[in-house]
Amino acid sequence: MLLNSIEICAGAGGQALGLEQAGFEHVSLVEIEAAACQTLRFNRNHWNVIEGDLRHFSAENWKGIELLAGGVPCQPFSKAGKQHGNEDERDLFPEAIRLVSECKPQAVMLENVRGLLDSVFDEYRAKIIADLKKLGYVAEWRLLNASDFGVPQLRPRVVFVALKKNIAEYFTWPTVLTTPPPTVGEALFDLMAENGWNGAKQWRKIACDIAPTLVGGSKKHGGPDLGPTRAKKAWASIGVDGMGIANAAPEKDFIGMPRLTVRMAARIQGFPDHWQFSGKKTSTYRQVGNAFPPPVACAVGMQIQVALNAAAKPKLKRA
Repeated sequence: MLLNSIEICAGAGGQALGLEQAGFEHVSLVEIEAAACQTLRFNRNHWNVIEGDLRHFSAENWKGIELLAGGVPCQPFSKAGKQHGNEDERDLFPEAIRLVSECKPQAVMLENVRGLLDSVFDEYRAKIIADLKKLGYVAEWRLLNASDFGVPQLRPRVVFVALKKNIAEYFTWPTVLTTPPPTVGEALFDLMAENGWNGAKQWRKIACDIAPTLVGGSKKHGGPDLGPTRAKKAWASIGVDGMGIANAAPEKDFIGMPRLTVRMAARIQGFPDHWQFSGKKTSTYRQVGNAFPPPVACAVGMQIQVALNAAAKPKLKRA
């Protein structure tokens, strides 16, 4: 069964890549940031990348498509911001619902920050479920930790899945892996040691836990670093200097705590090493840090695929 998808607020392609791995073919990917669009085109030159504001995008030509997916901006719900929700001009959930009404997809998958589950947004979440119910969907919010799917960081994210009534009965959320994710030291040792750093093996022993949640950095707060003071302390506890992003791995005689490179940060997010990011260091790190880990997107996408395929099979008539 051919499964097509529209990806909105695609960013650097974390969710799009994971859904591709789950068997979905993207007919359109909408993203407003030019550098992220370049990243998408560079890695998948056959993807139809639409650079522009989601508010100007129409899904009318894709009625009945299998999946509408994306990661609408998290700032309206993030605890790092002011949590203005629907009063924030960056809130694009209404646009996502508009697109659902336009193309009537078989399934919807949207992801956002953990803050969206705060009690202050109870009515907001309920309204989205009610709006989708009017359109014929059964919807649910679920908190998923990336570390449960092999990603070497905790990274709790809220995932919203809605399916048409005749499909919803076949959907179950993905089960967590029974094996623990690699530690930061295990995940990044080869990258830390690629310039012959003498301290790499000792560092691997110190970096013996999964990473704190990687943050993408805000345009309002300057260059790339690993987050606020609390996050930097958490990184320091596993031997990583969170004050910035390095251009390269430590040299042979380096002494002290190393910084992550963009490639290292991408691996912490679950990106494969062949996925390249376009732009300067600040831009590429922001793309990485704001991404949805591909392994988590793949795990949810696989369950959506199972539900779609099951619903498509003819039901046996009772004798």
